[in-house]
Amino acid sequence: MNDVTEILLVAAAAATVVGAAGLGAGYLLRRRSMRWQLGLVAVVAVGSVLAGVLAVSERMLISEHDLGVVTLVTVGAAVIALVVAMALAAALGRFSAALRADVRRVAAGDPSAPDEPVPASSRGPAEFRALAAELDDMQARLAESRAREARVESARRELVAWVSHDLRTPLAGLRAMVEALEDGVAPEPERYHHEVRLQVERMSRMVDDLFELSRIHAGVLPLAPEPLPLDDLVSGAIAESISVARSRGVTLGGRVEPGLVVRADPAGLTRVLGNLVSNAVRHTPEGGAVEVVGSATHSAVELSVTDACGGIAQDDLARVFDVAWTGSAARTPEPGGDVRAGLGLAIVKGIVEAHQGQVSVQNLDSAPRPGCRFLVRLPV
Repeated sequence: MNDVTEILLVAAAAATVVGAAGLGAGYLLRRRSMRWQLGLVAVVAVGSVLAGVLAVSERMLISEHDLGVVTLVTVGAAVIALVVAMALAAALGRFSAALRADVRRVAAGDPSAPDEPVPASSRGPAEFRALAAELDDMQARLAESRAREARVESARRELVAWVSHDLRTPLAGLRAMVEALEDGVAPEPERYHHEVRLQVERMSRMVDDLFELSRIHAGVLPLAPEPLPLDDLVSGAIAESISVARSRGVTLGGRVEPGLVVRADPAGLTRVLGNLVSNAVRHTPEGGAVEVVGSATHSAVELSVTDACGGIAQDDLARVFDVAWTGSAARTPEPGGDVRAGLGLAIVKGIVEAHQGQVSVQNLDSAPRPGCRFLVRLPV
């Protein structure tokens, strides 16, 4: 065995012994602060060198003076390494404390940012900065989730209040008519029977709409998309509402680009058009006009329904498609009106979004009658 090989083996054996001792110490200190861990790394690194030097010096038979010099240099290096390790450990401790503060703030649901923004350079190494960025992103998502949950809860309460209010009025009327029929004091029993049937049908449609809305919110709305000629859909929606429009003195018409086809669920898109057209007719005063237009762009098929309702208050534009929104403090439908007024547009939005489309509304200030335009965009 030559000298170089012997030196390598002796140094490796000495370093192995020190490393094994370091692993044992690391196991014992595994629950302590990272300051101990980093200090142990420095001690093991320098200790391995010192042990190797001492072991090799015994084989080389160097003088005591030279051995003392080597030992002194190694110990000095060990002290410096330990000081540097402790300084790094202190810095990592501060970075860790800042991260713990961020985690506690996120866990407490506090959406506010720290009083003084923390510079990226003060957040530690790349791994710590990446973790801090993930926490910031998670906090933003949690804040958005809480805001969405608050909106959903508010909508749920409003829906319950609205349903309770809108059911109370027809139920009271039904009770009065039934009692009159039972007591034999109804002047026109046939008319009372007819009115009872109408009220029951309206409430039945309202329950159906609530069930439809619940399926939309649950994401289980059944869709069977197929190619549909858009002019047929528009013609059907106009035909369904033309009699009501004429009785109210409202002009109802429409136009569609020739040969325009959209891929959608027939029942769902028919419901969307029917709701928008009937809503436009109901809110357009006598002498006004409602127009349905179908067109195509490079990426979508557009359906617009324009009315002469006079416009929607700016504060209400963002709530038009909310459940139970009616645009009026008086929620009770007028005689012969639609008891579903607060659900129609919410169902429209749900069906359109289930088709991966978008629906929006904007005010139109066109003379002589300002109004609104509801725009449905469906992907090609």
